[in-house]
Amino acid sequence: MQNKLSFHQSSVSLEIIGLPDYSNNENKDQISIISQWKLIIIDKPLIEGKIEHLGPIMNAFYIYSNLLIKNKIPLYESKLIDIKAENLHIHNIVLKSSKPNVKPLILKIGNSLLSDTINCFDQLNESPKVRIKKTNVTNNIPKDFRFEFNNKVKFFNFIMPPFIAICSLILFSSSFIYFYNPIENNEKNELINP
Repeated sequence: MQNKLSFHQSSVSLEIIGLPDYSNNENKDQISIISQWKLIIIDKPLIEGKIEHLGPIMNAFYIYSNLLIKNKIPLYESKLIDIKAENLHIHNIVLKSSKPNVKPLILKIGNSLLSDTINCFDQLNESPKVRIKKTNVTNNIPKDFRFEFNNKVKFFNFIMPPFIAICSLILFSSSFIYFYNPIENNEKNELINP
């Protein structure tokens, strides 16, 4: 008997159907061998497919949302899915079938549905009950996006040690001001030089 897990966020639901991998001594409630998945968006046609379609679709949504967040041109195109912005609030999704002579499915979704869909994918990725092969999202991300984060981390790692050292030196040095008493120092100088 197959297991079925659902991930919900407001108007979007993601169902994963599959079996545990008993060769890895997995729990009977776990899903490692995904046989089918369904993405249900309210007032939209049902989106379903095989496991080899799930990874690329998830990657497409992640890459597209990353482009939106970075104020880059929001456009993602592949053999399986195209996503582009119609305006600030509407996103056109074209799902292409891997079967011949099947027309592509065209959807228009708003920001809230896009966010809900990505949230369902996040829930799937974080779920301990489902094991999916992690596809490498960075293969499809342009190089300037891929290395932008690495460059920020390198810059941060380069700047932070000297900054912390200077702040520590200032803090340490300024603490001596509280121990220095100029009146007491003047009295000592008067005793030495009468």
